[in-house]
Amino acid sequence: MEQTESSGSSAFTRLSAPVFYGENYQVWSVKMKAFMEGADLWEAVVEDYEITPLGADPTVSQIRTHKEKVTRKAKAKSCLFSAVSSSVFTKIMHLESAKQMWYFLKAEYEGDEKIRGMKVLNLMRDFERQQMKKSETVKDYVDRLVGIVNMIRILGTKVTDDSIVQKIMVSVPERFEATLATLENTKELSNIKLAELLSALQAQEQRRLMRKEELVEGALKSKAKISAAEKGKEPYQKQKQYGNNKQNAGAESSENKGFPDPCKHCNKKGHPHWRC
Repeated sequence: MEQTESSGSSAFTRLSAPVFYGENYQVWSVKMKAFMEGADLWEAVVEDYEITPLGADPTVSQIRTHKEKVTRKAKAKSCLFSAVSSSVFTKIMHLESAKQMWYFLKAEYEGDEKIRGMKVLNLMRDFERQQMKKSETVKDYVDRLVGIVNMIRILGTKVTDDSIVQKIMVSVPERFEATLATLENTKELSNIKLAELLSALQAQEQRRLMRKEELVEGALKSKAKISAAEKGKEPYQKQKQYGNNKQNAGAESSENKGFPDPCKHCNKKGHPHWRC
């Protein structure tokens, strides 16, 4: 059993840790904490326990426990070293423990309460300004809104899904008005779930896209029929034009035969001088 757990932890630690480049600390800290918990290294960060030296005659169990604690602290420190960029590494390389590293990064990049409050305020303003673009799909727009909300939540401010639903309903283009009216008539606004709203809007978007494709396909078929009809007329028109040209040439030839005298301009026969 112990061997199975150890091999599972080893397999997990072979996964790549999220790398911090000096920006978006809140997102990185959430990912990194989850990663270290999964690798059984988080205890070494939050507790930074002291490792007591072994006694004169330690038991096998005491030796194993001592080695595990030493190894866990070393792995936690190594994990944090590998999870930051070179520029960030130079700031923490002198620290002795994983706990010191973690709280240094927290103080350095998370900022105090005032700074976090300003970040939340800016994100809220950005959220309120969002509007769905004409070339944008419903899913892309909703993902953009949810991304902003998640950043606000990471900073410690609660934002409910109801706020996202209300924002979507007042910011999507007018072409979705029928779907929104149906939802409002059949449900209370507070009972409309984000997933339900997204599904309804995507369904209308797909129907509109299918109709557009059918119209384009019909237009292409009509164009193809017209082209085929014009191609059928083309040989007749060419034949008619050839016949007219031949008649005109014959008429001109017979007309020229009535002038046997040479032209006074070019000294050739078969045409009057006023045609030269």
